[in-house]
Amino acid sequence: MRVLIACEESQEVCKAFRQLGHEAYSCDILECSGGHPEWHIQGDVLEQLDKEWDLMIAHPPCTYLSYAATKWWNDKGRIWKRLEALNFFAKLWDTDIPRICIENPMGCASPTIAKYNQIIQPYQFGDEESKRTCLWLKNLPELKHTKIVKPKIYGYYKKGKKKGMPIYGNSYLKFSEDRGKIRSKTFPGIAQAMANQWGTVGGFTSPEGDFSNEKEHNRNLKENPTDFPKSDSPTSLNSDIMFNKLKMLPSD
Repeated sequence: MRVLIACEESQEVCKAFRQLGHEAYSCDILECSGGHPEWHIQGDVLEQLDKEWDLMIAHPPCTYLSYAATKWWNDKGRIWKRLEALNFFAKLWDTDIPRICIENPMGCASPTIAKYNQIIQPYQFGDEESKRTCLWLKNLPELKHTKIVKPKIYGYYKKGKKKGMPIYGNSYLKFSEDRGKIRSKTFPGIAQAMANQWGTVGGFTSPEGDFSNEKEHNRNLKENPTDFPKSDSPTSLNSDIMFNKLKMLPSD
């Protein structure tokens, strides 16, 4: 299976798929930090979307999409950055790759682009950390929890509305230039679950039946798309509406 891990410099997900024999590549504008530059495409991921991938797992930047940034929501100029971020998210979601997962925290991408399918936590996959994460899934089943553990508590809030509430690792990090980069990394348990559970979807055996080869199955998906689960399939944004809104963006 050819797998594109979009907006990933850590190569955590890429390496998990490689360990199972898949032809996986990470792609980011940054150099990779995962130790395998031969598996990394440095550049604009939008230029790689037409390269006959079977699966894409994308981690678009959440700075201007996440509700965690509502404190700065109405700062001057931020609305244009938010529209740019939504446009990038939409292009990833609307590509012709047959199986897609987009990962992001709770934010305005749902339901603006599509409704998310699943919310997961690292502590549901064996990592003792808390980081509420939404998954947008196209032709992929929801991830099954592999090992539920108790999340590590780093301290307690001493004042404000959260006084007495536990502080988890993602919130405990001190502000620094690398804070966003560190917070964006995928935890190993989730990466391994993605590779183990999605690496077999669309192969010789699939939920829809057996296929003689993967290309045939991909063509079948394009003609008869199947979103998992049926009760909560994502609703795609009308592309014309999105791009009409984005015409307001500054040209420079």
